[in-house]
Amino acid sequence: MKHRTSNFLVTAPGSESECVDKTRSRRRFIKRVSLLAAAIPFASMVAQPARAQADVADSVQALVFDVFGTVVDWRASIIREGQLLAARKGYDVDWGEFADRWRSGYGPAMNKVRTGELPWTKIDDLHRMILDELVVEFGLTGMTEDELDHFNRAWHRLSPWPDTVAGLNRLKTRYIIATLSNGNVSLLTNMAKNAGLPWDAVLSAELAGHYKPDPEAYLKAADLLGLRPEQVMLVAAHPGDLRAAARTGMHTAYVIRPLERGPGRPVDRNPDGEFDYTAEDFLDLARQLGA
Repeated sequence: MKHRTSNFLVTAPGSESECVDKTRSRRRFIKRVSLLAAAIPFASMVAQPARAQADVADSVQALVFDVFGTVVDWRASIIREGQLLAARKGYDVDWGEFADRWRSGYGPAMNKVRTGELPWTKIDDLHRMILDELVVEFGLTGMTEDELDHFNRAWHRLSPWPDTVAGLNRLKTRYIIATLSNGNVSLLTNMAKNAGLPWDAVLSAELAGHYKPDPEAYLKAADLLGLRPEQVMLVAAHPGDLRAAARTGMHTAYVIRPLERGPGRPVDRNPDGEFDYTAEDFLDLARQLGA
């Protein structure tokens, strides 16, 4: 029998099991509430990046692409061109090392322009300066001027990664797509023609008179497209390039190209989540952007 005294429930003797059942029920209820409360912040943390990414995808109107290493496989392409040259000329050269050395001369050559040691110089001409030194170093004797010029223009004939063309075509259904490379306009145009790259526009650091990662290169690209920096996303395989673009207000998409510098090289997979998107290739990026 139960008697209600004031606001308290008094249980008559003999109903101990009822008290135990109610205690257990209260404990189960409290546990469920605690679990739900703990889950809410976690769910918010999971949902927030997804909402933020959706907002970025909707606000961006154009994707601009780094080219060397991001869109095209420069290393394998230069190795192939070297092997073709060796077949004609009989050279015995480690073309992987040659390709790496040619590419590694690119940064120091651009710095000569930045410091005023050289006037503004197209990448084609910087490539030729580096090549002339390598020809001597690697003993590529007996090359005519026409052969040297043709070999230097190997950078116009670089092959795309397997996903590049299909991925660009998908991305193009939703966004303006354009290059944003240190390569000069004629180089990028010839490359697009050779590789079937479906650009809406060919933009180059040449148009700004500043190489990336100078901020002028990124800002000029946005301006030429008639957009604000925050309406543009840089797509690149190089974190330094992406960080420089982000400092100008652009959004960023990091595409991982583990074979850019050959097999067995360490790969930065954006562990800190500093870029808006991280993708395995252009098709993965298109999927994430809803294209």
